[in-house]
Amino acid sequence: MQDFTSTFGNSAANAQPASRAEFIRKTYMLLALAIAAFIGVEAFLFSTPFGGLIAYGILGTGGIGWLVVLGLFMLISYIANSWAVSNTSVAKQYVGLGIYILAEAIIFVPLLFMAAYYSADQFVILKAGIVSIGLFLGITATVFLTRSDFSFLAPILSIGGFAALGFIVASLLFGFTLGNLFAFLMVAFAGTAILYQTSNVMHRFRTDQHVAAALVLFASVALLFWYILRIFSSRR
Repeated sequence: MQDFTSTFGNSAANAQPASRAEFIRKTYMLLALAIAAFIGVEAFLFSTPFGGLIAYGILGTGGIGWLVVLGLFMLISYIANSWAVSNTSVAKQYVGLGIYILAEAIIFVPLLFMAAYYSADQFVILKAGIVSIGLFLGITATVFLTRSDFSFLAPILSIGGFAALGFIVASLLFGFTLGNLFAFLMVAFAGTAILYQTSNVMHRFRTDQHVAAALVLFASVALLFWYILRIFSSRR
């Protein structure tokens, strides 16, 4: 979980109301566009042979394949985040966001493939998406209405993130299933991440850093959607 507290000064919380409102509008408009772009990339992949090739390519290699994909995703995420907070070029910020969206779309392909073709519920992806957006809006409203600073969650998220990563790597190496209990815990983790990142948007980010703000929010929404879809897909 990347912490932008030390990166950003002169936060939106201290800005003029008009500047703060413009920053928030740009951030959430860009987040909506990022989600739309993610859906568009997935639609393209699944309308061509690429979707099946990516899904079978990752699933067919088992845990080792997933470890390689996870490692590459973490590397790309680091680069994308670094570019998104760049102060040298606005274009570089948008490229960072675009790279991250593409990386998320690719890593989601196997899960969406299994949900689309092997789930008993043909609307499972739509239902998971609706629930994810509903939870995101509810958590966002909590931060905006209470105006509370949830920066104290940073250590909890850091510890939880490393613990979750450890369990995921161990499951891939030793071939055991984490199950729905882990998925529910990760939904709670993702919700907490949204709470923390939304608070950062209000209290930590500068008003000219809407690209970086949209990226961290998109990452948290994607994580939430991943595990909600896992839970829904496991239902019989």
